[in-house]
Amino acid sequence: MPSIYDRDLPRTPANFDALTPLTFLQRSVRTYPDHPAVVHGSLTYSYRQLAERCARLGSALAKSGIGKGDTVAVLAPNIPAHLEAHFGVAMAGAVLNAINTRLDAKAVAFILDHGEAKVLMVDTELAAVARDALKLCQAKPLVIDIVDSLGPKEPRISATDYESFIAGGDPAFEGIMPADEWDGIALNYTSGTTGNPKGVVYHHRGAALNAMGNALAWGMTMHPVYLWTLPMFHCNGWCFPWTVTAMAGTHVCLRKVDPALILTTVINQGVTHFCGAPTVLNMLVNAPGDLKLGLQNGIRVMTAGAAPPAAVIAAMEGMGFDVTHAYGLTETYGPATICAWHRDWDGKGLADRAALKARQGVPYHVLAGLSVINPETMEHTPADGQTMGEVMFRGNVVMKGYLKNPTATIEALKGGWFHSGDLGVMHPDGYIELRDRSKDIIISGGENISTIEVEGVLYQHPAVLEAAVVARPDVHWGETPCAFVTLKTGQTATEAEIIAFCRANLAHFKAPKTVVFSELPKTSTGKIQKFVLRERAKAL
Repeated sequence: MPSIYDRDLPRTPANFDALTPLTFLQRSVRTYPDHPAVVHGSLTYSYRQLAERCARLGSALAKSGIGKGDTVAVLAPNIPAHLEAHFGVAMAGAVLNAINTRLDAKAVAFILDHGEAKVLMVDTELAAVARDALKLCQAKPLVIDIVDSLGPKEPRISATDYESFIAGGDPAFEGIMPADEWDGIALNYTSGTTGNPKGVVYHHRGAALNAMGNALAWGMTMHPVYLWTLPMFHCNGWCFPWTVTAMAGTHVCLRKVDPALILTTVINQGVTHFCGAPTVLNMLVNAPGDLKLGLQNGIRVMTAGAAPPAAVIAAMEGMGFDVTHAYGLTETYGPATICAWHRDWDGKGLADRAALKARQGVPYHVLAGLSVINPETMEHTPADGQTMGEVMFRGNVVMKGYLKNPTATIEALKGGWFHSGDLGVMHPDGYIELRDRSKDIIISGGENISTIEVEGVLYQHPAVLEAAVVARPDVHWGETPCAFVTLKTGQTATEAEIIAFCRANLAHFKAPKTVVFSELPKTSTGKIQKFVLRERAKAL
């Protein structure tokens, strides 16, 4: 027998509509049509112009036979066309596959085939990789060259260019709204450090919710000026193409991550917000002092992607930036937790504040569940700040699953939780803190050593620019910590000095037994590639 709240109360188009970030653009153009939406060099688009360009893209794709469930791939830096694809592709009913711009041709070919791309839009700077990928793959997508105003004009690999393509679209095209908010909106591939990458599928509901979650968790008010330092291909720019548009903000595009360019743009454009991995923050901290002249206090920075060393957060705060630490994965639409701040922490010293901010924190408003769980028993670990378990998520901002990989999907979502693979602890105040990736933890003589803890100490050394710690096989101990260190320009340090510094600030068994001075291999989003370093450590 249905309850009284289910009787004669029908779900109709008048009282139910599928959640989708497409409505964010509709609202902003209706409310703020003349507000600047996009800045790219000397180019500025209003919200009216942005909406028309997105509509033209959606219409042109539809005219080309693209519809529901079709994949449209984009290989481009942070430029207006890439932003427009976050709306125009979905308006055609299709799924956006933003491809990592630092992948080689073989990896791009795999993604085009696996995602069954029907269209590939490619910036001319990446034409060579795209051309080679197309030779390797079975997919035969419609190729559209993006000839960006600030990019190279050649080489071209198609007879069709983006501006001509969208010129054939209807600026009044209303788009195809999802019939079901569970419909796919985006396809993002994991980094694939071993084997082929997995295709993570996002739905309209999750994209809309996490976009709103960004604004709520970060306290973002209307009309932010947002600088695109974070790649739009990375978890769809952590959903910020949709967040900033929902807040009628200005998207300041940036083709490449360069500290001088970032700081100059922040100052000249009046940037209020930007995101980036800890390595990006470290670049800014170590930029020449004259580039920092004119910076305003209180510019909001969100960092995620790896546990940021407290020393880096402290240095950014010392420059006047307001740093917020978030955490998530490709499978959670980017950040889904945040280190929510407490006013009574304001009175603490800079180092203590930075240590608090380095924690991964509490759930976004739109995340249903976050916990640290024993993956074998599925029991929640005690909130003692000591007992390690696997960080797990559940709710509407967890992926639909892995494309064409039901086994991996079932494994990742078993027990009603998404298994992150990250090891952490739950503090008594309910905040989580990562201790390591499950594959990165070092077990030395039966004792667990957190590489994050050791790296945090290394970053405190005055000569250290960057550091990463991995396990090195050891006959006696099983494994010992091996530190890879990049020194600051003009600074010197020896292996013995680094080890002695760590022993003075850590339990002795946690200190590195080996120190290697070198540049650190990174992904395109600034994550240090520890799998590469582990192989190097094995060869030592």
